[in-house]
Amino acid sequence: MAARKEIEFYLNGKRIVEGAAQPEMTLLDYIRTEVGLTGTKLGCGEGGCGACTVMVSQYDKATKKVHHRSVNACLAPLCSVDGMHVVTVEGIGSTQSGLHPVQEKIADFHGSQCGFCTPGIVMALYTHLKKTPNPTTHGLEEAFDGNLCRCTGYRPILDAAKTFASDWKECQEESSEKEEKKAEATQKGNHEFWEQGPLAGFDGVEVSSSTASKVRSDVSKGQCCGKKAKAKAPEVPFPEALQKYQPQTLEIKGARATWHRPLTLMELVKIAAAHPGAKLVVGNTEVGIEARFKFCNYPVLVSPTMVPELNALSLEKGAISLGAAAPLTRIREYLTGLVASGKISEKQSGSAVAVLDQLRWFSSTQIRNVGCLGGNVVTASPISDLCPVLLSCNATLTFARLEEGKVLTRDLPVSKFFLDYRRVDLRKGEVLVKVALPVTSELEFVKAYKQARRREDDIAIVTSCMRVVLSRGDAANEAKEKVESSKIADVVAAPSGYVIKEAMLGFGGVWKTPTRASKTEKLLTGKPWSKETIQAAISELAVDFPLNPNTPGGMSEYRKTLCASFLYKFYIHVSHALAGGTSAVPASHLSAITQFHRPASKGQQNFQVNPSQRQAIGKPVSHRSAYLQVAGEAEYIDDLAPKHKMLFSALVLSTVPHGDIVKVDAKAALAMPGVHGYFGAEDVKGHNQVGHWGDEELFASKTVHCVGQPIGIVVADTHRQAVEAAKAVKVDYKQKPALLNIEDAVRAGSFLGEQEGYTLERGDTKAGFAKCDHVVEGEMRVGGQEHFYLETQASECIPGENGEMTVIASTQNPNTTIEAVAENLGVSVHKVVCKVKRMGGGFGGKETRSVNYSAAAAVAAGALNRPVRIVVERNVDMATSGQRHAFVGKYKVGFNQDGKLQALDVTLYSNAGWCLDLSVPVMHRGLFHIDNVYWIPNIRAFGRVCKTNMPSHTAFRGFGGPQGLMVAEAAIDHVARHLGMPGHELRAMNLYGEGQKTHFNQVLTNNTIGRAWDQCKKRSGFDARLQKVKAFNSASRWRKRGIALVPTKFGIAFTAKFMNQGGALVHVYTDGSVLVTHGGTEMGQGLHTKMIQVAAGALGVPIDMVHIAETATDKVPNTSPTAASMSSDINGMAVFRACEKIAARLKPLRDTLPKGTPWKEIVHKAYFERINLSAQGFYKVPDVGYDFKTKSGPGFSYFSFGVACAEVEVDVLTGDHQILRADIVMDVGNSLNPAIDIGQIEGAFTQGMGLFTMEELVWGDSDHKWIRPGNLFTQGPGAYKIPSFNDVPLDLRISLLKNAPNPKAIHSSKAIGEPPLFLAASVFYAIKNAVEAARVDHGLKGAFPMDSPATAERIRMTCPDEITKAVGVPSKFRPLGSW
Repeated sequence: MAARKEIEFYLNGKRIVEGAAQPEMTLLDYIRTEVGLTGTKLGCGEGGCGACTVMVSQYDKATKKVHHRSVNACLAPLCSVDGMHVVTVEGIGSTQSGLHPVQEKIADFHGSQCGFCTPGIVMALYTHLKKTPNPTTHGLEEAFDGNLCRCTGYRPILDAAKTFASDWKECQEESSEKEEKKAEATQKGNHEFWEQGPLAGFDGVEVSSSTASKVRSDVSKGQCCGKKAKAKAPEVPFPEALQKYQPQTLEIKGARATWHRPLTLMELVKIAAAHPGAKLVVGNTEVGIEARFKFCNYPVLVSPTMVPELNALSLEKGAISLGAAAPLTRIREYLTGLVASGKISEKQSGSAVAVLDQLRWFSSTQIRNVGCLGGNVVTASPISDLCPVLLSCNATLTFARLEEGKVLTRDLPVSKFFLDYRRVDLRKGEVLVKVALPVTSELEFVKAYKQARRREDDIAIVTSCMRVVLSRGDAANEAKEKVESSKIADVVAAPSGYVIKEAMLGFGGVWKTPTRASKTEKLLTGKPWSKETIQAAISELAVDFPLNPNTPGGMSEYRKTLCASFLYKFYIHVSHALAGGTSAVPASHLSAITQFHRPASKGQQNFQVNPSQRQAIGKPVSHRSAYLQVAGEAEYIDDLAPKHKMLFSALVLSTVPHGDIVKVDAKAALAMPGVHGYFGAEDVKGHNQVGHWGDEELFASKTVHCVGQPIGIVVADTHRQAVEAAKAVKVDYKQKPALLNIEDAVRAGSFLGEQEGYTLERGDTKAGFAKCDHVVEGEMRVGGQEHFYLETQASECIPGENGEMTVIASTQNPNTTIEAVAENLGVSVHKVVCKVKRMGGGFGGKETRSVNYSAAAAVAAGALNRPVRIVVERNVDMATSGQRHAFVGKYKVGFNQDGKLQALDVTLYSNAGWCLDLSVPVMHRGLFHIDNVYWIPNIRAFGRVCKTNMPSHTAFRGFGGPQGLMVAEAAIDHVARHLGMPGHELRAMNLYGEGQKTHFNQVLTNNTIGRAWDQCKKRSGFDARLQKVKAFNSASRWRKRGIALVPTKFGIAFTAKFMNQGGALVHVYTDGSVLVTHGGTEMGQGLHTKMIQVAAGALGVPIDMVHIAETATDKVPNTSPTAASMSSDINGMAVFRACEKIAARLKPLRDTLPKGTPWKEIVHKAYFERINLSAQGFYKVPDVGYDFKTKSGPGFSYFSFGVACAEVEVDVLTGDHQILRADIVMDVGNSLNPAIDIGQIEGAFTQGMGLFTMEELVWGDSDHKWIRPGNLFTQGPGAYKIPSFNDVPLDLRISLLKNAPNPKAIHSSKAIGEPPLFLAASVFYAIKNAVEAARVDHGLKGAFPMDSPATAERIRMTCPDEITKAVGVPSKFRPLGSW
């Protein structure tokens, strides 16, 4: 039968026959560009964020069932869905036809903020419910392991998901906490789940809500557990026609590649023989990334997904046969069934369980659903999770090839397959058919291990699988070889009478291929299973893997330590199993083999609300775009329908950190299909400058100062054409020396801003130190942080007549955008308009750096007189747009024996990158916050802004505050450990009092830090839990817990006085509806929702009558950026004042009408009375503005205060940690919207967790010579890890401080966006306390340094022990970082 030349599939129930499918096209590109369904988003392009998640369903004729899978559409080839049903977010519900319960719950539970990630999260949950008839809470949480959210902190999404759990009752019964019982709630309206009761002495109500109460309330209405939920939107059934679908051989010829899908093994080997260079594609998880990011072109792609032999799973001849093309999810389900059903006994299941252990943490659900075992083996990744298991279990590979018209097979032990880096023994024309995994036998022990930067969806730092076969009886006594070993005290004695018959230790992450520790295996073989043997083996591992600091991937000392730690864990595991659970291994040491267990997470929220049912202010109203976002209807820049004659663009970027441009050659790029032009510095009609300081060029003209600096822009018919053409532009450089970190800059005297630096001081530090009982000095390093907004930098520039330009941008700063565009185009600002509907996240990263992308696109649009769109690829965005500034703080602190602080001298250095941007005010804020909440009579804070050859670092939530606060807390922590005093006691005795002055002479009024501290300490049950932590640590050698209380004080204002202003425009129409425009932008923080509440409250109308369409500079001019947590304050007052004007105009008319006259009637009459129903509002913040030259003026309008208590558990042997609980008490004044404010607290706290424990930027410099100088290694979600669903605290409790009105902001509220972020430092110091407990066990006492972030590497390496000593790690080793 001839091969079919077209593909056929269904999309949201509609049949599609595509005769022009391009094999290299992804399903996402097709859905978005060809079909026009833009609900499914492009977040990263590498399957690492889940924004592109769709459901793919396929009928299995053997089982007569439909199988549903969540899939990353950004990786899935379009051709791969032939014969399948694809469902996108648009297919399950809409705001017009009705929402699906999944969509509704996520919106109602406040689970969508910026909304960019929301459609993918909706589809992940929807698919899990379709696939799982009786979903469990644990299964529901695991279903999100391939999705990321940067805004919410995950808790509300998880709460929404739990309403579908079949075991919610059991989970509820597991909770015996009094707080849960108090948090009974009833559902009010369509988005409120609160129980209310009167508060004594306050004319409001206190509200308590919890995960359990929300689920219980939802269940009582019959809207949970999957079966009971009834969709308002009609369910899209699986197409009946696909049940009759007959697979055919496919041969899809495209312009650049051909797609083959054979149905038999013979067809497959024939194709392989005819096309030796063909790439086999199952999940496209490797080839897709190579094609997208490395621009690899593979002319022949072969999909073996329909070949029976490559998909078969069976048990045969003492081995488990696993088809090479079988998806990992199928393998996981099959092995789980084998073990659970008893088809293989417990003794036989060792290898299967090892594979299952690795599969649980192997990438994500979406990747496992399509990725296959064969791909994992053949790609030969040195950090493979599964190959070490296959190596240690002595698996056999079976290959097939065509020879003389027949299919011939070849078997090969996997140990002989890996030849060199990415080179394997795969012969010409061969394909891998299956893997035979031997079952285990009696006295055969297998265990797999993995340590990564993040548990979920992360590649390993080191992965391992260890297997030993032991013999018993007199054999052990007959072992004559003496074991030479160093003594490791913590290696406990094993049960006697066993000898090691065979040992295989497989590793990944320590060599250029997956490998085995051959020397250690040899040492083990024939030796007794004993303490002495393992001691020797631990030392030998360092000989097997002599990693050096320049080893690719870095972390050489940590990786060596992990290898040894895994072996120690394995020793304890086997010894405990041999003893049958008896006392052969001390109970305290069994903590070495405690399996990671994560119970279902939960949360609680406590706050007050306005008791008035008519008043909109203070109500927990849902985000006004939530329903649009869950339906995939909310539009972002790349979702906009392309304008007529629209072109797409990509930047040409510097590839060296510092050098002169010798020549730019764009000829090759201009000759490529679809390319319309290249534009550089010489093409800028106006001034080739961006930024406020005049030190940054739009396009580099003569010299480049960092890798990723824009040199020009290429414009083409499609985004992909533009990206490929930009890569084809050739630039020649004359390189210059580069400064790549703070140390380089300080050594070279390379600084930005005032060359003498910046100083704040109070008192006399010299005299203060002289009077102190103690003085200590130290250093704290705080790494940078990537914004990782889900929507990358994007802009659309549309030229008009007479030099006009409309810019539709994802920006926090419309005003600076139009100023820059006008400057670059050589026109007046009134010719340029910037519009912002919404952003898919910002966090400061779109305050100034977004401007450059808009300006570049505008230059091209102006030159061609055609609309131009720029959407920056994730890896390019991360490498070019700047991050949070890394800081190094050197402190000297003086104090008395009683713990009272007397003097503090701090020097801060920040890594600014190559130009100023906002680095000076960032340093200012760091200096302003160097005291945190502590009264210190004598302070000197000095700061230098370091100029390096890196992209200009920029604003990020907190704006230098978190870095300064972290240095302050490091000093406090040092003092406490020096005195042997509990940290919470030292902090409490030094808190600021009401009326005391800061070190910049601002009086603290309405100081609530003492109340917040006491309330957090009480609510968290800190004292009792501290005792439990101590008891746990005394009984556990290798797992330690820590608990910490950490406060914060955050100043609210722009530190630049002129920016503290806001504007608004309010229109009332004759039907009574209200249109509000203000100067702030919506990036998920709920600003528009709050402004709607302010307007509704001021006018006395329901919030449904108020609408905000967009932010536009032709409506409200001269706006300040949406930043500094000031937007609700300045724009809220502007909106309020505009509404007051309208209300005042209406008052005389109202007074003539009967009481209770409807608003619509009043407005209608006002129109005929010719009353102006439009008003402009303006507000400037009074009494603000510190002058660093005169050392005078208030730095801030007011301060926000908060306290957090965090408890963690640390695996001392690996550095892994888990947050058991976090309690936060935050002063938000009288909240404008408690639901939004709590969402901001949770999101900021989670982002702070990333900053202080996980997110690590790694740049090429003298400490990282394995990276090209100036290049960012951690690009994209594959290498850079933000917190995931699995990382949130198991128990997260938020309380808004009661009765704390703020007289200096709209409706007595307080700013919320930035202040809570630093509270995540409580997690860092809880970790540090756990580390201290481990150090004490090994005789190490007193203060010790630990830099931020507290990654697994830093945690483990700050716990020196006999194991680290055995592998040659110095006891005071301090892991490297990029500062």
